[in-house]
Amino acid sequence: MLQNNIEISPLTVETIKLGVFVEDKNIFISLVYYTVYVEICPPAMENASTETFLITGGSGYFGYRLACSLHKNGAKIILFDTATPKQGLPDDIVFVQGDIREYAQVEKAIAGVDCVFHIASYGMSGREQLNRHLIEAVNVQGTRNVLKACVEHGVSRLVYTSTFNVVFGGQVIENGDESLPYLPLHLHPDHYSRTKSLAEMAVLKANGTALKDGSGALRSCALRPAGIYGPGEQRHLPRVVSYIEKGIFRFVYGEPSSLVEFVHVDNLVSAHVLAAKALILEKQHSSAGQAYFISDGRPVNNFEFFRPLVEGLGYPFPKLRLPISLIYFVAFLTEMIHYLIGPFYNFQPLLTRTEVYKTGVTHYFSMAKAKAELGYEPQEHNLDEVVQWFRSRGHGKKTHCSYLSRLLLDILLVLAFVAVVLSFLPSVGSG
Repeated sequence: MLQNNIEISPLTVETIKLGVFVEDKNIFISLVYYTVYVEICPPAMENASTETFLITGGSGYFGYRLACSLHKNGAKIILFDTATPKQGLPDDIVFVQGDIREYAQVEKAIAGVDCVFHIASYGMSGREQLNRHLIEAVNVQGTRNVLKACVEHGVSRLVYTSTFNVVFGGQVIENGDESLPYLPLHLHPDHYSRTKSLAEMAVLKANGTALKDGSGALRSCALRPAGIYGPGEQRHLPRVVSYIEKGIFRFVYGEPSSLVEFVHVDNLVSAHVLAAKALILEKQHSSAGQAYFISDGRPVNNFEFFRPLVEGLGYPFPKLRLPISLIYFVAFLTEMIHYLIGPFYNFQPLLTRTEVYKTGVTHYFSMAKAKAELGYEPQEHNLDEVVQWFRSRGHGKKTHCSYLSRLLLDILLVLAFVAVVLSFLPSVGSG
């Protein structure tokens, strides 16, 4: 068989499905490369499902993986997003291009579906996290549009993708559960977390709302995932690899005992499918009105989690550890600078304050409720397939990188840091 002009034997395809990195004299491929083209969207099973699902944000990494899982079981899938998926689409998956901020576009896409997975959001990380206006419009108004359209068009089920951040704002949380109160809105260090909290509240409040066609009520629930990872993840991992390759990842911060959580994309897909099933009458709408924390269930130090990626790409793991207070201060200064010059030069901050908290302060949660009520059982994963994915695309340490170039970069980084700090100090003789 041929794929991208490379001949692959059936044995090779089977080997890839088992997750083995394959190398011979003519071919160098990995599980991750063919995950997109061979395994993610296989042909639908006949007579497996008659349901229709709409996925907002369906062109993103997680949304697309969820779509393909549902598609495999025979469901009809509609992806609603501003851009088409990079991976391409099988003929029987429908893509509707639209903006979640525009109610008319949402309403048109949602008519006739059985269940909505509302994944679309904006402002999770980096410079996007500083665009307050767009964050508000997408996360709050967009969610209102989805809820209104569900009620108007008789859609009885909605699963919302929320975040740990609705209860976390930099405080230590050890084995927390869903009984924790929402973090007061004014304590959120970023607008993304604040708006996701507002959106989740709206989704859960809408549970039980009578549908306009008289067919019943809207049943809604929310899943609060940890940071998502997996081969081909498009938001966080490329940024991490970029920092590694540019020589910026020269230090870690926070206590070595600090613990956070992550969730593999396939575990998150499983949780969403289970949550949607738990909303149906046959399951007594058991997940309706509920929120669930979702992760791999294995708390780990943030930087130790990424050690296999750093070393797998051929780079040394940093030995220098800085206090989290210093990194937070630098992140604060960076945000202030972005606020001043962002309208003219929208640069990518090294880290935001929220990212410092998320990576350096202990916060992890119990999966007991998700396991008991949804039947969620996270499978064990690691970063091996992620390393293979990046290496198969040419990433990894380049042997020609000289000592002098690394030294020059270190000097420039130190000078830039000093310049930022000095710019915020009072001038001599002022006052």
